Amino acid sequence: MSITQPREADPSGWAATILSASDRRTSIPPLTEADATFGLADAYRIAAEIRRLREARGERVVGRKIGFTNTTIWAEYNVAAPICGDVYDTTLHRLADGASPVRPSSFVEPRIEPEIVFRLAREPAPGMDERELLTCVEWVALGFEIVQSLFPGWRFRAPDTVAAFGLHGALCLGEPAVITPASADGWYDSLRDFRIALRRDGRVIETGRAQNVLQGGPLAALGHAVEVLHGNPDTPALAAGEVVTTGTLTNAFPITAGEQWSTAVAGLPLSDIRMSF
Repeated sequence: MSITQPREADPSGWAATILSASDRRTSIPPLTEADATFGLADAYRIAAEIRRLREARGERVVGRKIGFTNTTIWAEYNVAAPICGDVYDTTLHRLADGASPVRPSSFVEPRIEPEIVFRLAREPAPGMDERELLTCVEWVALGFEIVQSLFPGWRFRAPDTVAAFGLHGALCLGEPAVITPASADGWYDSLRDFRIALRRDGRVIETGRAQNVLQGGPLAALGHAVEVLHGNPDTPALAAGEVVTTGTLTNAFPITAGEQWSTAVAGLPLSDIRMSF
């Protein structure tokens, strides 16, 4: 059975279409193909309606994802700036013993991304510099975000991705490390100058570094999200207790059952993570 698509940028109609496609693991054409005038403001309105629908069925927003912070892959994905999306209690998972808490078959064209994740101790304010932002962070963890594209072949424009959950499928967290006043200076330096290797079945697939994230590191991504969300009437500001995943440090790679993915991080006091699908 095909999914009926709205003809115009109607938030309610598109929200229902996108949520249905995700639930049924079905692809849909990009919204920007259906409406050439469809833009980011339209997309964030649809995202807000999706948030309302998901909350109405019992899901709870527990954080945000910041996407496309890796400037080295903008050209490949036809984007020119980061985006923001929601993380739900149904999409946030803890890694245990390397076993994956999710299955690739649960998503549409899933890919994996290694990311730095923050949990906020207090609400960050617009205009804060990176040292001030760090005082708002309770802990840091490595995570794997499972991203998915409802748009065939991962071909889309930025507004399409915002409307479709920010491409978010799941966020799987490793062991967190708490930031204390005594350790803050060390974290500040480390978060600007670390490296990471992404491995599949023990083989290095790609290496990344902190500067891939908006050319400044994960705190730069957090600052960008604070400003974007503060100026957007369709998205709540970041709040204490939320988790924020700051974008992939490498490219995103397709995943299939039977694979094991892991990280090797250098320059950060964090435990590496692994997932066996």
